[in-house]
Amino acid sequence: MFLENTVKSPNLPLKYLLGFFIIALFYVIGQIPLGIGLVLKSFGSGKPMPVNEAEIMKYFSPNTTLFLMLLFFVFTLLGLILVVKHLHKLRFIDIITTREKVDWKRIFFAFSTWGLFTLCSTTIFYFISPESFVFNFKPIPFLILFIIAIIMLPIQTSTEEFIFRGYLMQGFGILAKNRWVPLLITSAAFGLMHIMNPEVEKMGYIIMVYYIGTGLFLGIITLMDEGMELALGFHAANNIFTALLVTAEWSALQTESVFKDVSEPSAGFEILVPVFIIFPLLLFIFSKKYKWSNWKEKLTGSID
Repeated sequence: MFLENTVKSPNLPLKYLLGFFIIALFYVIGQIPLGIGLVLKSFGSGKPMPVNEAEIMKYFSPNTTLFLMLLFFVFTLLGLILVVKHLHKLRFIDIITTREKVDWKRIFFAFSTWGLFTLCSTTIFYFISPESFVFNFKPIPFLILFIIAIIMLPIQTSTEEFIFRGYLMQGFGILAKNRWVPLLITSAAFGLMHIMNPEVEKMGYIIMVYYIGTGLFLGIITLMDEGMELALGFHAANNIFTALLVTAEWSALQTESVFKDVSEPSAGFEILVPVFIIFPLLLFIFSKKYKWSNWKEKLTGSID
């Protein structure tokens, strides 16, 4: 089973602590290009250095900022690969799936399902409340955004999945000797990772229900499907379609998207409906398509 993928290797808790430190170090190294860019921009333009994330987001063009921030995850992924292969002596696929090779059909099914939902829901919201949107489409910046989105955003989303639904979930599974503890811990950690996002300041901590709920949903489909292919597809679709379709002054992703949301955000329908209605519906669809069974054992059972 998925959480037992790493039990075959002598993965002591100390190794996971060291591994997480190395991964975090590579994440910090990945911020160096952004830091260099900020310094060069400041010297070249005479503008004062930004002092917070909101100012950084507006210091460069949206495409430049997005690219530099996504570079964090290129370095982080490199660190994770080194940790898995050289510290834990595992194949990298061992933290991804129990299958002999990655099932791309599963990735594309989840990607297309959530991408279609995002496209349809955005279209519906636009026709219901057109005054909440400003047409923001500019051909050349959007083309650059599209290239960045299809190349770099899957690296970002996949890296997050490899860490939370793969490396950390398997590590906490070894420590806890069960499945529900790593599921809950990694879901909460995934949500808390977003606590500094500008959406939290704008909407309040109630939005953490969405972030933690999303982490829980991704953890459940990973455990039930014995691999994270569905989570990889969903997460990539979520970020890519969001980046391309709609941006807002208060969102974490400032992009050259088709529309800009100018409405005042509210922590209600947009947060609760996905977590309590849409995600359970997706679980039902995935479970029927892939014939999931034995839910209790896969989500709460012990690990030998």
